[in-house]
Amino acid sequence: MKRHLYFLFTFCLIIFWSSCRKDFEFSPSTGQLEFSKDTVYLDTVFSNIGSSTYSLKVYNRSNTDINIPSVKLKQGNNSNYRLNIDGMAGKVFSNVQIQAKDSIYIFIESTININDFTNNGAFLYTDQIEFDAGSNLQNVELVTLVQDAVFIYPNKDFDTKVIETLSLNIGGEIYETDIEGRELQSNELHFTNEKPYVIYGYAAVPNGYTLTIDSGARIHFHENSGLLVSENASLQVNGTFSTDQELLENEVIFEGDRLEPNFSETPGQWGSIWLFEGSRNNIIEYATIKNASIGILCDGGAEAPESVLKINNSQIYNTVGFGILGRNTSIAAENVVLNKAGQSAFAGTFGGRYNFTHCTIANYWEGPRQFPAVLLNNFFIDNENNTLATDLSEANFNNCIIYGNDNQEILLDEIEDDAINFNFKFTNCLIRFQDNSNFFNGNNYNFEDLSHYENIIINQMPDFFDASNNALIIGDNSSVINKGNANFAIQVPNDILNQNRTSAPDLGAYQHITFPEDDNETLN
Repeated sequence: MKRHLYFLFTFCLIIFWSSCRKDFEFSPSTGQLEFSKDTVYLDTVFSNIGSSTYSLKVYNRSNTDINIPSVKLKQGNNSNYRLNIDGMAGKVFSNVQIQAKDSIYIFIESTININDFTNNGAFLYTDQIEFDAGSNLQNVELVTLVQDAVFIYPNKDFDTKVIETLSLNIGGEIYETDIEGRELQSNELHFTNEKPYVIYGYAAVPNGYTLTIDSGARIHFHENSGLLVSENASLQVNGTFSTDQELLENEVIFEGDRLEPNFSETPGQWGSIWLFEGSRNNIIEYATIKNASIGILCDGGAEAPESVLKINNSQIYNTVGFGILGRNTSIAAENVVLNKAGQSAFAGTFGGRYNFTHCTIANYWEGPRQFPAVLLNNFFIDNENNTLATDLSEANFNNCIIYGNDNQEILLDEIEDDAINFNFKFTNCLIRFQDNSNFFNGNNYNFEDLSHYENIIINQMPDFFDASNNALIIGDNSSVINKGNANFAIQVPNDILNQNRTSAPDLGAYQHITFPEDDNETLN
């Protein structure tokens, strides 16, 4: 009985004490709020594409619980910003409370239609978050740079919500696919550098047509989007080198449509540039292809009189799968830099014909991967587990660097058949291949075999400037300085930064430089 009386007394005491507390009585704000920042800069967005979510922290440093009578966007419900406070979305809020010595978060987003403003190109959109009014008024600035763009997207049925899918002309017959996208119209087959292009779904170059992309153009892809070059169609990417500075300033850039810094090096934001079987005369000059699933997927044309793809002075990196994936195709590459792929930087599969000269093929992927920087094979396993083999007619790597953060950075996966060719040769190349377990044996890995390997450097350091950040220019301590074959240097006389290499060629896409002593200096 005494114990029950004790608990009853204690319970009543707690209720009495709580009813006497003044801590939960909120006093009006006195305009003494503090903020985590005075201005919230929302990174550049494209017109009509929602931004990321940004946060602002609001502090009550006082010893008193306070009530803010109003928190609102200055432009009210007409603002293109949106707020979220304590899980409530809106643009105008009343009686926002903050306890003593505590804080709250305000989350901020925006979606802005640049056509609502008289402007060309880019527009700086601003507003303010206002806290209280009158003499207690405090505000935080909101700033967003909105960029205009040309948008290319498939049609959508407003009743069924079904998005248009591609129909491809293959061998004169129309095949329906489940790939979301549409063919480019005749007035869309020339991409200029006047505005960026934002593509939703796959934009297909129609059978018999050419997509031409001017120097300095910027192509952005939404998630699961890309370019598809159809049978008998072509892609011409006409990037140029800027003579004003040692940068690829006038290059063409292919990347995702998220412009925030956190997305600038994020792999897998979009699909691929897919050179469909039967496409022809595809030429890419001075381009950067980044953050894709597969940078370039090139199908078919192993026996074509001209290479299906000619790619020069270009970079491909941060791909979830492959930088370049060739499937029984033909590719000629000069001054190409590949890096950071979740599988292989370059894979030539199901045979084909490949010629790489003065290329840097590296793989410093940050995580596990199944394949090395360079993968070659002469077979394909179909859906029914049947193995199909065909000729690897040629795979020549001349004056190249093949390196990475794995022990073996080449894999030559051959199905041996007297009727099937597996022809490859590495000439004047640096190769990383450290096989401590002697797992890789056979003629394909006999580096003394001059029919496959000539003037090869094994496991010496390339001295890259910063491979983890895709800066693969080489320095004074590189083992590849002056190790190039002059005949290949004559074929490709200037490096990717337009430096002449004919008198003393280094291996790879770059001639060596002296690195700046200060890490904050650029490589200009």
